[in-house]
Amino acid sequence: MPPGHQPGNIEWTAESSKDLEKSFVVVRRERLDERAFSEKVASGVGNGNTAGIFVHGYNYTLTEAVFRVAQLAADVPGVSVPILFSWPSAAEVAGYVADRDAVTYARDDLAHVLGLIAGIQADEQVVLAGHSMGGWLVMETLRQLRLQGRDEVIGKFQVALAAPDIDIDVFRRQVEVVGPLTPALTILVASDDRALDVSMRLAGGRRRVGTADVDDPVLQEVAKRENLRIVDISSVEPSDGTRHDRFVRFAAFQTREMTGDGSAAGRLRDAGAFIFDAAKKSVSPFTRAGPAIAGQ
Repeated sequence: MPPGHQPGNIEWTAESSKDLEKSFVVVRRERLDERAFSEKVASGVGNGNTAGIFVHGYNYTLTEAVFRVAQLAADVPGVSVPILFSWPSAAEVAGYVADRDAVTYARDDLAHVLGLIAGIQADEQVVLAGHSMGGWLVMETLRQLRLQGRDEVIGKFQVALAAPDIDIDVFRRQVEVVGPLTPALTILVASDDRALDVSMRLAGGRRRVGTADVDDPVLQEVAKRENLRIVDISSVEPSDGTRHDRFVRFAAFQTREMTGDGSAAGRLRDAGAFIFDAAKKSVSPFTRAGPAIAGQ
């Protein structure tokens, strides 16, 4: 990671240059079998240190996903062992259907990895974050684990979904099976997310969870009942025209800026619907009426 790295950014130069002063660069790689992987994780956790798992979304190359995990690990302190779960994305804008098949293919593998990590991390909960289509993979995997009766695995994870690319009705069914999580399942949304707007059109106009309106009273009721923490982060400045990656800067805000007086951190432990004000770096409940996530 280059000197002068700016939180929320991945600094890039041409792959051929590999300029350590200007760009993220992979300097070493090591192939681990399952036993060596487990030992590597175990050596880094315990005594207050914990692991964190990131599941990337649609249209990601492996390199992009690795650099994103590195950037998050640098900008959001608290995870000593960052782990990327990379499913085989086609890494093409036109590859949406192929990616949907690939992410479905990966459910058993993610369940296996979660089982490994749950058996290693004894003390602290592990952060499990899914972005975009990766959020669908996380929810489907949790659903699978619940149906298999593996509640002890699910209980090891603190789950967050960023801009989840999940049909709202499908999500309701997933939540019914998975049930309330402790702490509350965190969902980061923005109604003007252009990538999810494209996904909605590809899905015949069916709305995605990542564009839910937090000002709806039915949504708030569902959030309280199912122990969901839904936060509108539309005020966070996106890094590109898709407006799909706001979660990166929000995570840095939350950790570096919002926990000084403890009020924002405390609110974000509660279930309900909230809005984040990037200018004030504060979170507050949102109550005005609007469209519903509950399909009504």
